[in-house]
Amino acid sequence: MSQLLWTSEEIALATGGTASDPFWVSGSISIDTRTLMPGDLFVALQDARDGHDFAEAAFKAGAAGALVSKPVSGGPTMMVDDVLGALEMMGIAARLRSGAIRTAVTGSVGKTSVKEMLARIYRAAGPAHWSVKSFNNHWGVPLTLARMPENTERAVFEIGMSTPGEIAPRSHMVRPHIGIITCIAGAHLEGLGSLQGVATEKADIFAGMEAGGTFILPADDDFLDFLSSRARELCPTGNRETFGFAEDATARVTGYESNGVTSRITVEVIGQSVSVEIEAVGKHWALNAAAALLAASQTGRSLADCAEALSGYSPPAGRGTAERLPLPQGGHFTLVDDAYNANPASMRAALAALAQRPGGRRLVALGEMLEIGAESNREHAGLAGDVVASGAEGVFLAGDKMTHLAEALPPGLQQVWAPKADELWNALLNAVRDGDVLLIKGSNASGMGLIADRLRQRSAAAGLGKMDSSAEDAAEVR
Repeated sequence: MSQLLWTSEEIALATGGTASDPFWVSGSISIDTRTLMPGDLFVALQDARDGHDFAEAAFKAGAAGALVSKPVSGGPTMMVDDVLGALEMMGIAARLRSGAIRTAVTGSVGKTSVKEMLARIYRAAGPAHWSVKSFNNHWGVPLTLARMPENTERAVFEIGMSTPGEIAPRSHMVRPHIGIITCIAGAHLEGLGSLQGVATEKADIFAGMEAGGTFILPADDDFLDFLSSRARELCPTGNRETFGFAEDATARVTGYESNGVTSRITVEVIGQSVSVEIEAVGKHWALNAAAALLAASQTGRSLADCAEALSGYSPPAGRGTAERLPLPQGGHFTLVDDAYNANPASMRAALAALAQRPGGRRLVALGEMLEIGAESNREHAGLAGDVVASGAEGVFLAGDKMTHLAEALPPGLQQVWAPKADELWNALLNAVRDGDVLLIKGSNASGMGLIADRLRQRSAAAGLGKMDSSAEDAAEVR
């Protein structure tokens, strides 16, 4: 029998709750009845919807028990005063009982990619644990911690934010041995006001760092000195390491080449050089790889072993994956799905990568960038040069904010604008032809990911190819 994740007795001890009957969690912890598996603990969070309304469905799906704050029927429960607070206490208890080396990742761009790279390397080294999808918020971090098995050797946690004061408490919850900031860029400016505000909040990843831990910083970033100073304040005994193209970076990218489908990246870490080949395109992937290799090499694995484990990495759905899809009228086109999220830095990186991809015409379908504050109009218009440099021959734009990009583009460049993403559908269908490369990108709420999904479904419905997994969804409380 596999190791139990939790017993009701352990949950009661961690949370101060009261069990209606004894139960044993042999699976994981779930907040969503759509993905709940037999043996899971169902956590009745109250968010957009009240999880208590789905407790009965959870028990019918095989839940071992339910963490609740009010009576429900259908199976054994653990009654607590506050469900989220109890989940946080379970997360802390899971951390305390495990001897895992913990890594925490944040940053304006690339944090999920670096997290996924580390998860791949850690899995190759032994029992590992990691945040699924982008579970990086006020419930995602404690949920990931509470799911961590006791025998975990290495774990990586993604920590995100949208307003001030969100990262520090999650850092204290994780207590990382290694903390990474991928970069500081214009994301969440609406809530943080300025790049300085972003840097200040991101630096709080080190607020809960274990004494003697390692903070890993972007060597090429304008805020490097500030991040270094802030990290020293928060963890005076910490060790500073850096990654990037800079000559003095601890992990220095010394080579990058791409055939438009895969990339070969060479990284030198304190005099030792390794190369990895990944299924992603764009120089920004070299920075992600350097950060992941540097962090993983701090966990007792050799750099060569880390590089071997990382080779073959492919991005998660919606984060730059390229798929060759057939067309009903014959032929194929390449869909580059980077529609999970967007800010000015990630938009520019995606457009630069598009220019490297082989194929016929290049087309771009872009949704508006959200939560970037007072400079939103200027930032959208400022993408015009990057769109032109990508070699795009057709531009499809969705959302009110994208009117500023539309106005800034050269008059001779074919473009279509629509108020909403789904209103681009017919124009895209009429435009895409054999050999084209289509980049789809936008903030998650812009709806551009749904366009990518529909293109896959269209091929599958016509019997032309197997439908690939859709872009990651933000988890819904059920």
